[in-house]
Amino acid sequence: MVGNNVSHSKRRTKRRFLPNLKYKRFYLESEERWITLRVTTSAMRTINKIGLENALKKVVEKGHI
Repeated sequence: MVGNNVSHSKRRTKRRFLPNLKYKRFYLESEERWITLRVTTSAMRTINKIGLENALKKVVEKGHI
């Protein structure tokens, strides 16, 4: 996403809004191993809420992988 930085004098310069990406290790119980994913902080909250297995199923269903 793009936007503008607006200074006190209302001068506008271009800026980018980047996602808040983090590397996070998750334990995958079905395969009994740790996996490292690069996910947004909102995705971490979703994984904590619905579980890693269900989150991975949703991602595959949407065709992101």
